[in-house]
Amino acid sequence: MAKFKFVALDGKGKESQGEVDAESQTAAVSRIREKGLFPTSVSEVSARQQAKQPAKQPVRRPAAGRARGAKGGMLKMELRLPAFLTRVKTKQLMVFTRQMATLIDAGLPLLRGLQILFRQEKNRVLQHAVLAMSESIESGSTFAEALAGHPRIFNKLFVNMVKAGEVGGVLDTVLLRLAEFMEKAQRIKSKVVGAMIYPIVVLIMAGLILIFLMTYIVPKFEDVFKDLLGNKTMPMLTMTVMKVSRAMTNHLPSFVIGVVALVIVIRIMAKTKAGRLALDRFKLRMPIFGVLVQKTAISRFARTLGTLMSSGVPVLQALNIVRETSGNEVIARAINVVHDSVKEGENMAPPLEATKVFPPMVIGMVEVGEETGKLPEMLMKIADSYDEDVDSTVQGLTSIIEPILIIILALVVGTIVIALFLPLISIIGTMSGGT
Repeated sequence: MAKFKFVALDGKGKESQGEVDAESQTAAVSRIREKGLFPTSVSEVSARQQAKQPAKQPVRRPAAGRARGAKGGMLKMELRLPAFLTRVKTKQLMVFTRQMATLIDAGLPLLRGLQILFRQEKNRVLQHAVLAMSESIESGSTFAEALAGHPRIFNKLFVNMVKAGEVGGVLDTVLLRLAEFMEKAQRIKSKVVGAMIYPIVVLIMAGLILIFLMTYIVPKFEDVFKDLLGNKTMPMLTMTVMKVSRAMTNHLPSFVIGVVALVIVIRIMAKTKAGRLALDRFKLRMPIFGVLVQKTAISRFARTLGTLMSSGVPVLQALNIVRETSGNEVIARAINVVHDSVKEGENMAPPLEATKVFPPMVIGMVEVGEETGKLPEMLMKIADSYDEDVDSTVQGLTSIIEPILIIILALVVGTIVIALFLPLISIIGTMSGGT
């Protein structure tokens, strides 16, 4: 039999090393696993090494030591960058979560899984966070506690679901649910943003074209008409367009300053509770996009609460998390009312109805879920239903907005063209009469 030296991790992620006698390296790995250990390095000890000195230590966890020396300076510098440069994209976090779930489901210890993900992670910020989490877990922290140390990357929803998964022994299942939650939330967000990009771009282009026509083209025609028509009165439509053109030309800098000031005021308002409430209430009551915003907010509420409750998070704690991650102050205040009522021992459906924020269909399904004891499943069905509604609403809005914008743009440009063309008819008539 040959002697093999090994480095392995136990179920808690602590490292140990030793020697085993086995006929081959495969047999040595099997014997190490029988001890409840997960080998990270197994190497045969030669006769010369046994006689002279112990074999050279195999490389341990290649991540931690080297990263602190070779990359430590770079990582520390990156932490001093502005917040928008140190964000981790949702897609990157989604991939990390799914990979972590797969590794844990395969039987790898948590610490070993983090070490594997550290080596293959390309995002410097997330890589640094994984390294810091590994060190926290080595020092005795739980995975949830390690995640909580990086609030810019892992929000309260993520941390509390992981905490529930650790307590219930279903961490891999919870991580998979988290990945699916982020995928669906990102898909809905992309569809809503995509639906709004087209009209915004068209409106900006229409505004630029209008400004160019009214401040550059129309004034030139006005000078020409004055020379050719003399004291003759121009058509009413032409005079109106000329007045608007002069007003825009004279007050364009003030208009631009006003728009910039309005944007700044809105941003300042969004940082206060009262201002955020007013803005979110306006979003829900917008003529065309209000329905879309409402459906998206209800879908987010139902999916977040359903995911938390199905992962084992207590209902009051879940409501607190949903309130903080709702993204809409009106919805957040309604959830706060529900939280206080549930805390007093009431069911969830009556306070939901009292807020007058949620549609009757949502209230009815929540009531059925509470009566049957399947509230998490019912909440997920509500979220799926509203996701489909969002899809159909986005398609409907896109099909409606396109012709409306085209018609509006045609009317504006057409009005300017007609206003400039009318005096030309009079000029041509005068010239033909004179000849």
